[in-house]
Order: sequence, then C-alpha cells, then structure tokens
Amino acid sequence: MLDASVADCAMGLVIMAGRRFGQGLRLARDSQWSEVNHNQMLGRDVHGKTLGILGLGVIGQEVARLAAAFGMRVIGTKRRPGEMANVAQVFPAERTNEVLAQSDFVLLLLPATKETDNFINAERLAAMKPSAWLINFGRGHTIVDADLIAAAKDKKIAGAVLDVFRQEPLPSDHPFWKAEGIVVLPHIGGPHPQRDKFVARLFVENLGRFLDGKPLKEIVDRAAGY
Repeated sequence: MLDASVADCAMGLVIMAGRRFGQGLRLARDSQWSEVNHNQMLGRDVHGKTLGILGLGVIGQEVARLAAAFGMRVIGTKRRPGEMANVAQVFPAERTNEVLAQSDFVLLLLPATKETDNFINAERLAAMKPSAWLINFGRGHTIVDADLIAAAKDKKIAGAVLDVFRQEPLPSDHPFWKAEGIVVLPHIGGPHPQRDKFVARLFVENLGRFLDGKPLKEIVDRAAGY
C-alpha cells in the first residue's frame, strides 16, 4: 500500500512537470494572467514520451506500471539489471548517461549511499535533453544543488521538481526557493495518513515469521546500504 501511494505521487509529479503546473501556481500566487503567460503554461502531454527511472526498485516498478498506462516508454537503471514488466530497457548504473540522454523525464528513486552521493552533477545534467525535466523523489544527497540550479537557469534542462533535500525542512534562505525552473515541495511523497498502521501490520507479520523461523519481509541489505 505504501509503495503504491509513493508511486502515485511520483507519477503525479511527472504530469505536473510536463503540464507546467508548478509555474502556473506561481503565476496564480502572484495574481498574473496574460495571453503570453497562458501560452507558456500549456506544457506538453506525457503520452509518447520517455520516462527514465534511476532506481527500479519496488516503487520504481510501480511507477513504470502507471507510466505505461499513460502511454509512456519507460527505461531505467537497476543494480542487477534484468527484464522487467512495463520497462522497455533496464541498464546497469554505469550506463546512467544513456538513460539520461533518452529521457524526457528523469525520476530519481535512488537510495542514500556512498555511490549515490552527488550522483547528479553538472556532467550528468549535461547528458540530459534541454527539454527534459528532473524529478527527485529519492534522497536529497543524490544531487549537487549548485549544479542543478545552474543547469535550470542556463536552460540546459527544462527544470526540476524536488520533494527531498539535503537539509529538511529546507532553510528559508536556500536558493532552491527562488531558483528559475525549480519547483519545491515539502517532502510529501513518502508520508501516508495510515503509515503507522501499515508499519505496525508489517512488524506483527514479521514477528510471527521470526517466531516460526520463516524469512522476514522488507529486509534491509546492510551491505548495500538500503
């Protein structure tokens, strides 16, 4: 249930980026509405576009299912690549730039590890299409903040939607708040109104499995870091 909830939010942000809802809300906040602004806010459909998912875990696979229903082509990366439903091609992490180069939308679902720290830097942003959007739904430490701000400002990418950050709550003086082409959200993707209920249910189930000598569910791989 939690995986599906997070995937719903992630897919919503892909549509939000494509249809430029964030920019539209900024104009509404500033009481601006003109034909020029209206034309700029039309955005584009996601149908027929390519979604690149960096981190095709359980949530990434659910997003792929939703994206396929919207008529999107899905590609992505996974630590152990293999065939996957609703995903046209799965790449290993070392071929990330190939995913970036093909994608109209890039969704980050990467964990926070030594390998992913500062993973999205100026070099990788340069591999993206100038028309592509970056959506971070994983961990804030995966992005070099200054490089992303520069890429959006210089139109090297279309923009970014961010739901996670290096420091949370995001400080009021952080440049992300006013950066051109960047939409900031207050980490709303993971929380769920019934999260505690789902976690408690998993704990009780795993306790029963432990007492019965059965394998536990949702195990963290300490060697991998997630």
